[in-house]
Amino acid sequence: MKQYFKKLSGANANEDNRNRWLSQTLASIHAGLRILDAGAGELRNKPLCAHLNYVSQDACQYEGQGDAHGLQTGTWNTSGVDLVCDIVAIPEPDASFDVILCSEVFEHLPDALKALDEFARLLKPGGKLIITAPFASFVHFAPYHYTSGFSRYWYECHLPARHLHITELVANGDWFAFFRQELLRLPAMAKRYGDWCWPLTYPLVALGLLYFAIRGKSKSADDLACFGWHCVAERQ
Repeated sequence: MKQYFKKLSGANANEDNRNRWLSQTLASIHAGLRILDAGAGELRNKPLCAHLNYVSQDACQYEGQGDAHGLQTGTWNTSGVDLVCDIVAIPEPDASFDVILCSEVFEHLPDALKALDEFARLLKPGGKLIITAPFASFVHFAPYHYTSGFSRYWYECHLPARHLHITELVANGDWFAFFRQELLRLPAMAKRYGDWCWPLTYPLVALGLLYFAIRGKSKSADDLACFGWHCVAERQ
């Protein structure tokens, strides 16, 4: 019931939108191609790759507790990962993958550009790179959380420089969607940090939802902010 309410209210809009896009994008890839899921973690995207020759990679450093700051998962099982290694030094030959998927990983890398270099090395000519990364996010998996703010201009600058031609670059939500999602999280966050006035958050949420209902689907503000960008690029 709780998950149904979250989906209905849009409290998980970021994740729901991303999962829908990944499902559609991965389903469009020809069966039998070899795909690397870089930074695969608990292999949540493996079911979307059932028609592909799936290989997972992860550094397997995070175990769920982290440094106890920010958002932690409590447990984190990476025992099913195929290649346990640094994402910038994957022990596979040049041009060994038809597709590389890297979803919600870049914020956990000290140097995401080095990962791009490695992906360019590993992709076959004509191969596809599929990336999602946050433009704005809470600190999570700390201390393995180094940055966010991956804008469309980050992709447009750094991918072509590595002979990766962008064929799709779409925003996940916009500033209004981001604000709406965080508004819905206000009561839980107020309680989490011990605000004495947390009951006031409920009428604030109700008023905010009324505004969004009246606003409807007006002009998008993804030029200002969004949850993140979804990118597909082709190795030249």
